[in-house]
Amino acid sequence: MPLYLGECKECPNCKSGKSNLCHKYHLTLSGLMLDDTSRMSIYGGQVLYQIFTCATWSEYTVVNANYVIKVDPQKILLQHASLLCCGFTTGYGATWREVHVEKGSTVAVLGLGAVGLGAIEGARSQGASKIIGVDINESKRGKGEVFGMTDFINPKESKTSVSEMIKDVTQGLGVDYVFECTGIPSMLNEAIEASKLGIGTIVLIGAGHGLTREFNLVPLLCGRTLKGSTYGGIRLHSDLPALLHRCANKEIQLDELITHQVSLTEINQSFELLKDPHCVKIIIKF
Repeated sequence: MPLYLGECKECPNCKSGKSNLCHKYHLTLSGLMLDDTSRMSIYGGQVLYQIFTCATWSEYTVVNANYVIKVDPQKILLQHASLLCCGFTTGYGATWREVHVEKGSTVAVLGLGAVGLGAIEGARSQGASKIIGVDINESKRGKGEVFGMTDFINPKESKTSVSEMIKDVTQGLGVDYVFECTGIPSMLNEAIEASKLGIGTIVLIGAGHGLTREFNLVPLLCGRTLKGSTYGGIRLHSDLPALLHRCANKEIQLDELITHQVSLTEINQSFELLKDPHCVKIIIKF
């Protein structure tokens, strides 16, 4: 499995056990390898850049061995492994490693994609008593319930704000933990307001567009904690094997994350169609 973070177990962060952001094998945003060179090019020698260390959308790539972990395809299906390289693991880890959701806690998860569903499963496994899922896609209700969601909120069904809707199902108090997985700028303040006064923790996972966000200061001054997260705080060697073990033992039903499958033949046929200047362009979303 190619990943975008490594773990040296020797730097201050790795030794602390408090962070998965290794100083030696860090997250690279330059599009280059750790030695500031590229291992990829196209005909003519033009240099190519890779995103987040992996360049997993390219036909061929070079990945530093310290960003790769071996998995047994007899135990972890390849389609499941792809979900664990980022999405599901990021959400799951946020409830386990980034913050430790205590037994009996109340949790809200904003956005029920692979990341959000991972956060729901993580909160359930940690013993959360109430897990509120929020999504504008009604079909996510069933998916969320499979992973342990106790309440579902569809913002489209009410003119009330998301934070108020969450408070309505928590006796007006809000929740102990909010996991913001949408990346929508306006949802940051909703996440903050949806957490409990004095003790609420908001974990920002979704990146979305833009590098800046505006948030209301007063709710944070009232004792709430806002925390960012990369890959859910999961460390490559210290934490990921435990999650892989749970998946291999079918303790986590990753099949529920797969809505449909497309064959390689169908994908290739679609790309061939794109070469025809007279055809309607096709957008393939994975």
